[in-house]
Amino acid sequence: MRDIKFQALVVKHALRNLGSNVHRAGIDSYEEIIDVHDISFDNGKIDCVSDKDGDEYSFADKSLKAVRQYTGLKDKNDKKIYEGDAIFWEIDNGVGIESYSAVVYYSENTEKYKGMYKWIVVYLGDFHRGEFDELRTPSRYKDSLQVFGNIYESPELLTEK
Repeated sequence: MRDIKFQALVVKHALRNLGSNVHRAGIDSYEEIIDVHDISFDNGKIDCVSDKDGDEYSFADKSLKAVRQYTGLKDKNDKKIYEGDAIFWEIDNGVGIESYSAVVYYSENTEKYKGMYKWIVVYLGDFHRGEFDELRTPSRYKDSLQVFGNIYESPELLTEK
């Protein structure tokens, strides 16, 4: 059975009363990806999430920025692959090694593959930018498949070079 797990990009506030280093640096809040413990819905849409300590984050108060789902796959380092992760893999085509990088998306986010595949990748780089493929293609090369970031903590991954 596949694990259904979520992570969320949340805004946390520095603890003034504890004299945290973050607060001393003049930063009152910061973003962090957390593992989601509970999810609350309102009219079929995510309303708020909570972490293992019971701290709640919601879209209403802008403490919740994004929620991402676990794909059920892991990279070569046993790291779980989530929606929005940037992945890298290599293929030995018999003549040489070809390298690819892409961002993982849920298929309902695109018109081209809507309803065909659950998880797709959008290739990064000049040659492949904008092309789609199902996530199973890079997962076949799991010996080289590696997560190297995500679009939430590194949005520059999506910009043209």
